[in-house]
Amino acid sequence: MNGPADPTDDGFEEQRPEGPPRIPGPRGAADDLDPRHAPDPLPQVPSEPQPPRTHAVLKSLLGAWALAACSAEETQAVEDHLTECAPCAEEALRLRDAVGLLHPEESLDLKPLLRSRVLEDCLGKRPARIPVPAWATPYDTETARLDALLRDFGDSEWQTPVRLKWFEEERRRTRRTTVAGVIGHLLTVDGLIATALGLDDPLGPEAPPGATARTEHYWSSAAQPLTRQIREPWREQGHTLVRTVSFAGRGVGELAVDYGAFALPLGDAFLERAFECWVHAWDIAEAVDYPYDPPSGPHLNRMIDLAARLLPSALAHRRRAGLAAPPRGLVAAGAPGRTLHLEIEGAGGGGWDIALDSPAAKPSAEHTVARIALDGAEFCQLAAGHISPEEAAVGQHGDREAIRDVLFAAASLSRL
Repeated sequence: MNGPADPTDDGFEEQRPEGPPRIPGPRGAADDLDPRHAPDPLPQVPSEPQPPRTHAVLKSLLGAWALAACSAEETQAVEDHLTECAPCAEEALRLRDAVGLLHPEESLDLKPLLRSRVLEDCLGKRPARIPVPAWATPYDTETARLDALLRDFGDSEWQTPVRLKWFEEERRRTRRTTVAGVIGHLLTVDGLIATALGLDDPLGPEAPPGATARTEHYWSSAAQPLTRQIREPWREQGHTLVRTVSFAGRGVGELAVDYGAFALPLGDAFLERAFECWVHAWDIAEAVDYPYDPPSGPHLNRMIDLAARLLPSALAHRRRAGLAAPPRGLVAAGAPGRTLHLEIEGAGGGGWDIALDSPAAKPSAEHTVARIALDGAEFCQLAAGHISPEEAAVGQHGDREAIRDVLFAAASLSRL
């Protein structure tokens, strides 16, 4: 059926009035649906070509170009100009190099312990899925600190002479090498831990046993002179060691690491390597005249604790070699015997009782015959062979012979 006719529909299209268009009035929302009421498109006005920029204008833009602050059009204009103008090209290179100095990618002068604080904060919010064992954390930290020191070294710094010091047979010994030679030494001795974990030895299968022999072998067989290229294998080996023990699980800390003349549990070996890394970083920083802070208090305490635990064995070794006084009496294993109390002051300090007559004897406060008080940093210098027992400024009380023997035993812990 047909509906009623629309009285407004006369069969003709709407006619627009002639003459200039007038401003349309407000439209309702329904008008937007009717294409007949859509506004006419605005006419396209051709853009006028920009006049070419002069040499003076382009030269004034070089600073902004070096800072990447130009618009796309300005950047294109400047770079086109640089292909034609040699003076501006030279100036652009100088400005770009200057910007690189203003914004270095890596800076050596970071705030102290910044890395440790950031990691501590991050791990406090989200604990590590595979945490680093507590006994490996000092090694992880000290290798990272040394790596930060090395990061900005140029070729000349890597060849800076470094004098290594240690104590042997009642006197201090020294050996001259370079910064690169020190890192090679750390690489070879860290390799003892690598072989204990079943990893590749950096010296290969024919490497000699013992820390000192390995270092001498490496120094004599490596391409001379050693260069900054040694940094990458050293830091990669350190990362591999930490990663391996982190995934190994419980019990791996008791694995024995053979040093040739003695052996240490893996946990103690990592502490020993952390201590040596710090000591040699100290040597390097001293050689290039750069300040270097000691480890954090908790890490320093662990290192001092390791040295204190090794003192009875070191004292017994010196006694067998005729370098220390004989024991005052025989002590059965586990029985209390003569004791020296070692008090370490400052960061990382604490108190340790040292058995004097036998490593197997039990230290006892009731059997204390002598006391030594020593600053933590100075004790570490003594244990590293950087100062002699006579130079150690200590507070002493009691048996003078026992005090001398323990101080010399502490110095004998050092080696190349």
